[in-house]
Amino acid sequence: MQSDTSEAAISNPGSRVDSRYKWVALSNTTMGALIVTIDGTIVIISLPAIFRGIHVDPLSPGNTTYMLWMIMGFLIVTAVLVVSLGRLGDIYGRVRVYNLGFLVFTVFSILLSITWMHGSGGALWLIAMRIGQGLGGAMLMANGPAILTDAFPSHQRGLALGIMNVAGVAGSSIGLVLGGMLAPVSWRLIFLVSVPIGALGTLWSYLRLKDIGDHRAARIDWLGNATFAVGLIAIMVAITTGIRPYGHHAMSWTSPTVMAEFAIGFALLALFGVIETHTAEPMLDLRLLRIRAFAGGNIAQLLTALARGGLQFTLIIWLQGIWLPEHGYAFSQTPLWAGIHMLPLIGGLLLAGPVSGILSDRFGQRAFTTAGPLLSAASFLLLIRLPVNFSYPVFAVLLAISGIGAGLFVAPNRAAVMNCLPPRQRGVGGAMATTFQNSGQVLSIGIFFSLLLVGLASRLPGSLYRGLVGGGVTHAAASHAAHLPPVTTLFATFLGYNPVRSPLGAHALAALSRAQAARLTGRTFFPHLLSGPFGAGLTEAFGFAAIVCVLAAGASWLRGGRYEWARAPGEAAHGEHGVLAVEGEQLAATVAPLATDGSVT
Repeated sequence: MQSDTSEAAISNPGSRVDSRYKWVALSNTTMGALIVTIDGTIVIISLPAIFRGIHVDPLSPGNTTYMLWMIMGFLIVTAVLVVSLGRLGDIYGRVRVYNLGFLVFTVFSILLSITWMHGSGGALWLIAMRIGQGLGGAMLMANGPAILTDAFPSHQRGLALGIMNVAGVAGSSIGLVLGGMLAPVSWRLIFLVSVPIGALGTLWSYLRLKDIGDHRAARIDWLGNATFAVGLIAIMVAITTGIRPYGHHAMSWTSPTVMAEFAIGFALLALFGVIETHTAEPMLDLRLLRIRAFAGGNIAQLLTALARGGLQFTLIIWLQGIWLPEHGYAFSQTPLWAGIHMLPLIGGLLLAGPVSGILSDRFGQRAFTTAGPLLSAASFLLLIRLPVNFSYPVFAVLLAISGIGAGLFVAPNRAAVMNCLPPRQRGVGGAMATTFQNSGQVLSIGIFFSLLLVGLASRLPGSLYRGLVGGGVTHAAASHAAHLPPVTTLFATFLGYNPVRSPLGAHALAALSRAQAARLTGRTFFPHLLSGPFGAGLTEAFGFAAIVCVLAAGASWLRGGRYEWARAPGEAAHGEHGVLAVEGEQLAATVAPLATDGSVT
């Protein structure tokens, strides 16, 4: 099999870069992946401190939108813009766009930490700066995998992409712990902590990274960019709106606003598909989906993200709302300890990710990308069988199994996707894979929240009303607290607020005896009431995740054998033609047009 010019540039003396460059690229892109994913979750744990700092109550019905956009805005921006920025990397140079991403991310991290406004103005400032931070993160995520693919030969890409992707996935859990540690000191530290890393990454990337991949001048598909961005944003906005209450309904999925947002989003994405098939230089080359390995890998990526994107949120609510209070932890301390108790999930990822990357480079990716989702599905089914008030060693083992399942999948799948791409398409192809992942994560959060809310909406109001009345609360106050939107109760447990003190209010508590108030606001009263309704929601959410993981395993298996792109024999470095090698058999393919019809095996 012939290697592309970027591989030759690393392995042959006198080439454009020496053999050490690939490790420079790996260390820098790993730093980029880590800082982006840490900042994707560090805000979650820190929201109470952030909103107290700007004097906004996140549990007030009118402020729920601020909280949702602080969580989801960053993810939405990375999902929407990553393909466009990957395309820009293909045109103008991946390292150039990547370097700018580090700089943009660092600047907006500084702007987040120097907020001087309070109230709604402060919340809107943070949301806007968070979106700007997401823009920088999207630049890094769009071009990092392509830079690594250019830098590493095919027999080492699984290891390289595995290290970078495991760092990214682990960063989401590290962010939870780091936020829990820094927020009590100062909410500004959760943004400032990124500045030294971002500054180092910016300087290092400008000095050491080199554009060794293929790229050429081309026109930007502005109409395609606009329809894709607006369409995807409309769908993401519909999801974030859908989990909020509507009238007398616990959620807004049937509201005219949400239905209109979904309709606009899907219509614009359909128009985007038409535009891309009639544009000479499309933003998103849909012909790449005719490569079966690429299409299958992205379908599997989307499905695993759908299954796992809401997992951390669900586990945090489970730990913070029920298990930790029942085991002696104060509600104000549960955010930090929830992150600590989820460390086995990171351990499984760190164990399986690099190992699966190394082994898949040698034996092929198919077995790992199929076994990983199946192992994750098994962990979800076992979590369903676990009592709500579980034994932690058993819980830790299941988290480790879930992390191992994710680690087995992530690196081999990304390597398989990147290996089958023509060199000039690696930026946009890698960005497409990231878009599938990020879109699936945002969709998953909405689905998991919705399934949990279904269980809470049907059972929690009655359980809470009876418990409060039995505890001495007046019927009127108990009815008011019991009929608050379930999303408010869910967010109270999620943010580490006392889930009875906050909705019941100081006036109702003042009417009780000291013993009664202590019992209702203690560590066991609300977790006991929440256990039954929450358990029903867990069954729905984890059952959905298990089914989707099995479908992801099927998509991985049906992608076929091992695909690797190589230059066509005798072709110039910047030629358009190439071959897809499938387990030793070479099949003709071209970049424009692609000859692979999806039936290659």
